[in-house]
Amino acid sequence: MTAQRQLTIFVDGMHCGSCVGRVEAALQAVDGVAGVSGNLAAESMQLEVSGEIDPGEIAAALERAGYGLREQTVRLTIPAMSCASCVGRVQAALEAVPGVLEADVNLASESATVRFAEGVTRIGDLIAAAREAGYPAQIDDASHGASTAERKADEAREILRKTAVAAVLALPVFVIEMGGHLIPGLQALIHDTIGQQASWLVQFALTTLVLAGPGRMFYAKGVSALLRGAPDMNSLVAVGTGAAYLYSVVATFLPGLLPEAVRAVYFEAAAVIVVLILVGRFLEARAKGRTGAAIQRLIGLQARTARVIRDGERRDVSIDEIAIGDTLLVRPGERIAVDGEVTSGETRVNESMITGEPVPVAKAEGDTVTGGTVNGTGSLQFRATRVGADTTLAQIIRMVEAAQGAKLPIQGLVDRVTLWFVPAVMAVAVLTVAVWLAVGPDPALTLALVAGVSVLIIACPCAMGLATPTSIMVGTGRAAEMGVLFRKGDALQRLASVGIVALDKTGTVTEGRPELTDLVVAGGFERAEVLSLVAAVEAQSEHPIAEAITRGATAEGAPLAEADSFRSITGHGVAARVAGREVLVGADRLMTREGVNTGPLAGTEADLADAGRTVLYAAIDGRVAAVIAVADPVKASSASAIAALQAKGLRVAMITGDKRDTAQAIARETGIDEVIAGVLPDGKVAALDDLRKGGGRLAFVGDGINDAPALAHADVGIAIGTGTDVAIESADVVLMSGDLRGVVNAHEVSRQTMRNIRQNLFWAFGYNTALIPVAAGVLYPAFGMLLSPMLAAGAMALSSVFVVSNALRLRRLCPVMDERGPAKHETAADAAPRARPAT
Repeated sequence: MTAQRQLTIFVDGMHCGSCVGRVEAALQAVDGVAGVSGNLAAESMQLEVSGEIDPGEIAAALERAGYGLREQTVRLTIPAMSCASCVGRVQAALEAVPGVLEADVNLASESATVRFAEGVTRIGDLIAAAREAGYPAQIDDASHGASTAERKADEAREILRKTAVAAVLALPVFVIEMGGHLIPGLQALIHDTIGQQASWLVQFALTTLVLAGPGRMFYAKGVSALLRGAPDMNSLVAVGTGAAYLYSVVATFLPGLLPEAVRAVYFEAAAVIVVLILVGRFLEARAKGRTGAAIQRLIGLQARTARVIRDGERRDVSIDEIAIGDTLLVRPGERIAVDGEVTSGETRVNESMITGEPVPVAKAEGDTVTGGTVNGTGSLQFRATRVGADTTLAQIIRMVEAAQGAKLPIQGLVDRVTLWFVPAVMAVAVLTVAVWLAVGPDPALTLALVAGVSVLIIACPCAMGLATPTSIMVGTGRAAEMGVLFRKGDALQRLASVGIVALDKTGTVTEGRPELTDLVVAGGFERAEVLSLVAAVEAQSEHPIAEAITRGATAEGAPLAEADSFRSITGHGVAARVAGREVLVGADRLMTREGVNTGPLAGTEADLADAGRTVLYAAIDGRVAAVIAVADPVKASSASAIAALQAKGLRVAMITGDKRDTAQAIARETGIDEVIAGVLPDGKVAALDDLRKGGGRLAFVGDGINDAPALAHADVGIAIGTGTDVAIESADVVLMSGDLRGVVNAHEVSRQTMRNIRQNLFWAFGYNTALIPVAAGVLYPAFGMLLSPMLAAGAMALSSVFVVSNALRLRRLCPVMDERGPAKHETAADAAPRARPAT
């Protein structure tokens, strides 16, 4: 079976939830596409594909549905080409890259212009393909495509230009027709000067310019969709304004076709509706540009160039030209270009942009560095180990993009509603007109037209389609800035509803590395001497406990003598001769076996064991010399993080393979509610099932390596990352910070995002539920009030702006816990989001 992979494409022309549904249906019909998930806010589609997919087929399917595949063009400089055969080889290599639509290679200019599907192909893939073909390439800097934020800014500026033109043309129409209701005597002045017919002709000319110019986009897309039997929001605008315009044209040029009582024009409604909807589109485009700000900030972390040492020479190259194995030089204050391993130099590196931790990390030979982080005051040379799409930062960007493009289960209902919503609205509009014509008072035709147009305009489902994806984009982006990566978008919804958080012990609650905690010497022995002798023996062993004792001795400055005659006694301990003295280190059973009396230290050993320590005896020349305690220390932030989870009403459990006494000691120290001890790695799945018996959803937090089965089995698997190892396939959420504070922050982001989504959906559905009947005229019999189509257009535009603006509030979410600990002690009563001033 061919493995499936994910592919993200960007689609032009989607304006509402029904558009998303139609695009999904069109793409689902393409061979090789197993699943499709749309995101209106990002204007993207996430495809599950098997095998190679021809982007031309995707583009054709979108075109048939009335939409466009967003493309990008880049120009590459390829100086190594020398003949026509070179051109052919380069062109073939570039065209073979998945997602490339067209490649034009020019020998004379030593360049290649490549047109490709945005999101499917990366520029680095093109450069790599040319390099593998034997023709090193680099980007022509002048050809760099605009970022999403820049493209949205350009789109907003273009819409603003159209809005300004439409407003200038529509203002006289509005003043001529509606000014009489606002300015006393104006209507009489118009009648006495140019006359009613002339004023109608002026309105006709100006409104025609509005509809044919700035408003043409609604007709080009809306009528086309209507003819295909798949009406969208553009169709509603086109039909609504078109009806008002055509009715007015008849009244102006063929008045005999209408009864005298209903001879009126509605040019101002058609013109002003276009202006108001364009204003809404402008505000929406500007706001949507900010929903992807987190991705843009992550992309902004990528260095553009780097200093590479090749053949003994230092040269500045584009980041896309860096290859694995290259040696890079990083000067003080510079951004590290790619992932690598330090070969020389010492410095401290600010990794807060990756991990969320503000304290710079010391780096020296043998340490790893991460692309996107910032060097401190030292200078480094490092060997590139991961470049291009394989770097940690590139993986993070892909994770955030995937999460932002994901479809939450709650979105399924929205999609089902919006897919039939537009046709239903058109049916309601037709029914509204029919009812008014049948039972409405005079002038029934005029009232029917006003009501029908108002229904069409006010019911555009933009807000419905934007309600969920905008919140997801902003929420997951803000989480990434906190060091929380939602690998799977639906985890955002599931995490908000968990009731139990189960924790692995080693490396999650604890540091994951044993440390020497206690050394109590017997009478007649000196601590320094005993520690030196014991460490000399343990230095010959590779056991983690032995390493902990050796590290402790080194930290105290104890000299390590040479040990000989070393022997390991399986299940008991170790022994060796050091400086002519016989040294034993091991459990009490080793002392019993060797006839060493442990009585003087037996009480101390029992106390340390009760405290959860791993306890060993040391004997020198046949006498008990010391009790040594080793423990895996609890992370400094674990207790406060667990308390914060409990304050949110969550039950916290710990699953460990350690014996119960040790586990209970850690539980007492950290405040954990429930302990499941003595569990083998393959038994953690069964332990999770036991915890689930009480009902409710469960999250499991582990290190993402030996906990893979449990991470996959939990409702939400949360992997504690290391800052560089983020590609943890079994987890739904990855924490870059490496401790439990990230769990608290992840839960808070999830909870607040879902709350934001519910607010948006309530507004979007409530708005349509309440105002469609009002637009249809339900209040007219009681109050004589009929909603103006212009007010309907304004309300519709504001509904979308409200939804996007409400989602943008998530950008102000602050971490519940930062590097200093909890921001405050929350309870269920005061768990409202804390916001900081927008900057």
